[in-house]
Amino acid sequence: MTHTLPLPDFSHERVEVITGRRSGLFIAVALHSSVLGSALGGARLWTYPHWSDALGDALRLSAAMTLKNAAAGLDAGGGKSVIRLAPGETLDADRRRAAFLDLGDAVELMDGLYRTAEDVGSTTDDMLIVSERTQHVVGLPSAVGGSGEPAGPTSLGVYASLQAVLEKVTGSADTAGRSITISGLGQVGGRLASRLAEQGARLTVTDINPARRAFAEEIGATWVEPGGEHLVAGDVFVPAGIGGVLTDEVIDALDVKAVCGPANNPLADHSGADRLASRGILYAPDFVVNAGGVIYLDLEAKQIGTSEQIMARVAGIGDTVRRILDDAEARGVTPLQAAEELAAARLQAGAELSVR
Repeated sequence: MTHTLPLPDFSHERVEVITGRRSGLFIAVALHSSVLGSALGGARLWTYPHWSDALGDALRLSAAMTLKNAAAGLDAGGGKSVIRLAPGETLDADRRRAAFLDLGDAVELMDGLYRTAEDVGSTTDDMLIVSERTQHVVGLPSAVGGSGEPAGPTSLGVYASLQAVLEKVTGSADTAGRSITISGLGQVGGRLASRLAEQGARLTVTDINPARRAFAEEIGATWVEPGGEHLVAGDVFVPAGIGGVLTDEVIDALDVKAVCGPANNPLADHSGADRLASRGILYAPDFVVNAGGVIYLDLEAKQIGTSEQIMARVAGIGDTVRRILDDAEARGVTPLQAAEELAAARLQAGAELSVR
């Protein structure tokens, strides 16, 4: 269940909202910006209390994708799509297929200005279904010649970011012996946890799916029940699940040196960045940290570079985080402001080129 948040300010180029004619489900496709090129952002299948919550999530996530793609140096704009499930609603195989065919129709309405991909709740196989209705989809299964699951590259970018953050707050990028709490053990969080466990980090983990406790035991991590993970003292808190988890109350209770994780929009309010700074907690902006997957998908789809070169570009996220943290420190601003200004400068340059 997502946290209920107010609708954000509307700054989008275009939004399509439909009731899927096959599935009957609410579907929103939000194009925030195409200034730098055709927008790229995943399709989220998630449970929301009300359709307006799903719409609000699509608006927030698509705006974050504009920042993410710009800060990552991609020639790609920002967009996102959301398929809403009502509380308690589940999909059988036929209705799931219907939902992603409906999504394909909605994406096609964007006339190529938005490309979708897998995201929370969706898979590369779902994207194959989407491709039956539109060509504007990336990240198809590797078995059919697609680029496959992007969680590995995303996890690599988060790891590189985590090293940069540790270097800033402890003086060393070494993860061995560091106390790290990961909230969310999905495709990205689980991969990150495995890597950190192998390197000797002292891990505390949780997930809303209690079955993931077995995974925690396998890697030797300490399990805490969901809702209490932010109370664990340590070096870094890693939000790797849903957005909006860093409320004022959670921030005030954190007992860590830094926050660095792949969750989209973890701050319940933009002011949370200042609140973290006032408590002396370093915040690595999510849209920089989690850009590995979109870098991989965009460059693979455009056939820019070899696989090795693309993965090197993903690993370079750590250097981007270092530059942002250094810039923020030098100017006395939050890392979030420094990252937003980096993205804004690139968007401004793109806008100026587009009107010439």
